[in-house]
Amino acid sequence: MSEDTNFELWDKALFERGDKVAALRDVRNDGTYPGSQIGEFLIRKGEVGYVTQVGTYLNRFYVYAVDFLESERLVGMRAHELERVEEEERKAS
Repeated sequence: MSEDTNFELWDKALFERGDKVAALRDVRNDGTYPGSQIGEFLIRKGEVGYVTQVGTYLNRFYVYAVDFLESERLVGMRAHELERVEEEERKAS
């Protein structure tokens, strides 16, 4: 089954509010982000942010509102565009 035919909502969300995440790829404005030109880079690969909200799209997919600190942007991301970043204190344990 291709990704677009999966119903992510059948499973638990991969990320929760407060999770530290990083972008797995560059993200450009597709015309849905106000105040930026179409094609402008919004987020760069590896940029770190925090999940502030978990929503849904088309009653099929989870969308994670991520507050990216470096670019000071709140961007909606899908799970396949993100990876969890472990906190430093967790790594030290």
